[in-house]
Amino acid sequence: MSEGIFIGLGAPEKDGGVPQTLNLRRANRHGLIAGATGTGKTVTLQGIAEGFSARGVPVFLADVKGDLAGIAMAGSPTAKNADKLVARAAEIGMSNYAYADNPAIFWDLYGQQGHPIRTTVNEMGPLLLARLMGLNDTQEGVLSIAFRYADEEGLLLLDLGDLQAMLAWVADNADMLTTRYGNVSKASVGAIQRQLLQLDAQGGDHFFGEPALDIHDFLTVDEKGRGYINVLAADKLMQSPKLYATFLLWLLSELFETLPEVGDPDKPKLVFFFDEAHLLFEDAPKALTDKIEQVVRLIRSKGVGVYFVTQNPIDIPEDVAGQLGNRVQHALRAFTPRDQRAIKAAAETFRINPELDVETAITELKVGEALVSLLQEDGAPGIVQRTLVAPPRSRLGTIDAKERAIIQSISPCAGKYDMAVNRESAEEILAARAEAAAAAAQAEKAQAEADKAAAAQAKSEAKQREAELKRQAREAAKPSSMDKAIQSATRSAASSVGRQVANELGRAVFGGSSRRKSSGGIAGQLVRGILGSLFK
Repeated sequence: MSEGIFIGLGAPEKDGGVPQTLNLRRANRHGLIAGATGTGKTVTLQGIAEGFSARGVPVFLADVKGDLAGIAMAGSPTAKNADKLVARAAEIGMSNYAYADNPAIFWDLYGQQGHPIRTTVNEMGPLLLARLMGLNDTQEGVLSIAFRYADEEGLLLLDLGDLQAMLAWVADNADMLTTRYGNVSKASVGAIQRQLLQLDAQGGDHFFGEPALDIHDFLTVDEKGRGYINVLAADKLMQSPKLYATFLLWLLSELFETLPEVGDPDKPKLVFFFDEAHLLFEDAPKALTDKIEQVVRLIRSKGVGVYFVTQNPIDIPEDVAGQLGNRVQHALRAFTPRDQRAIKAAAETFRINPELDVETAITELKVGEALVSLLQEDGAPGIVQRTLVAPPRSRLGTIDAKERAIIQSISPCAGKYDMAVNRESAEEILAARAEAAAAAAQAEKAQAEADKAAAAQAKSEAKQREAELKRQAREAAKPSSMDKAIQSATRSAASSVGRQVANELGRAVFGGSSRRKSSGGIAGQLVRGILGSLFK
């Protein structure tokens, strides 16, 4: 049993039974634990998780009903069903059976029953976010444009506030983005923003932010060399199934992108148990299902094993189910046509055992009993065996708040994720830009108004100067009193001289004879009048 994990004893009615052992070198080839409610799936999961931890393999599991937290505490002879566990251990020959605890770290997306788990909007990416919000293809395209522009402009999208600010900016600049990236409609942006509000109401604001999870914190071992069992409190999270499914897929994707290639190691680096696995695939678009299949198929080369836990094996798409080499099938009930199809499908996936009618056996299995087929050393699936499953050594059920608090206080991650951090990112930068733009617009408006006022003032002053010049010109054109006196004297003198000259001229022209007195008088008057006019 040192080379693998003892699952249980198969075919006990013959030859003392055949031990069913999960080979560690093939444990990264993934697996399936299926069965109807109440048939023992959770207990089987707990026992296998203990086996991995004892052999130095870290484990991640989702506690969807709140009954897996007891894995951190040793079982007790006074606990409920303790006598059944001891009897089962004796029945399958576990002479070394003893109660034992396991090193555990508790996690919670909401930060209430464990360390908060956060990731950034950037790390989640548009594909998973679109799945999380149920966006259509057009809306997903607009979301991708928002991510693309933010990346090109160096705008960090860390939390939902950043994404909301980015989408508001996209709506305001839709025409420019349409020219650059393709059609961006404000209606699509509005639809995405409404979905973000719903996500925020479901607790998405707790999940997105910093400090983001360091995936290597899932890969730790304690001072005894035991792998830590990372328990995600998912009872509240299950009320938001899209958030739960998207989180699990993000976690797988993050591991795939972070861990190096190792091929088939002697034992896995990490093993995942995804309870209520059907939520990963329920109403999922084909693009997302393809993504899950790709990650499951390739992540084994990173040394990560993925075990899906579900009620019905047909909940798992065929392309994904084909990657699951290690199988534990608890009882199914043939109450409906769908149940009958599930039984038939489950029976057909096992390597045939000529001494076992698998299809009939699935409906006859008792609690704590399962059909088991595990990968052998050469990678081939073992013959399916009806198996009594080994009992776990830790407590079955939950723990109280005081026990949880003690485990939290000695956690290797204590204090690392408890306080949220809000550093400068897209929301702050875009707000600063908007504020600067508003200030610039206000300054430009004020300058324009000042320029307008200055122009009006200058125009007014110019009019005043022009009026003053005209007034001065009119004043200058008017003669002074002395000028008037001189002009009057000049005219008087000119008139007198004119008359004298005229008289003299008349006498010179016409003579002074009395015979011509009459004629000379008339001519003289004429000349004097002309000359008088000239000298006025």
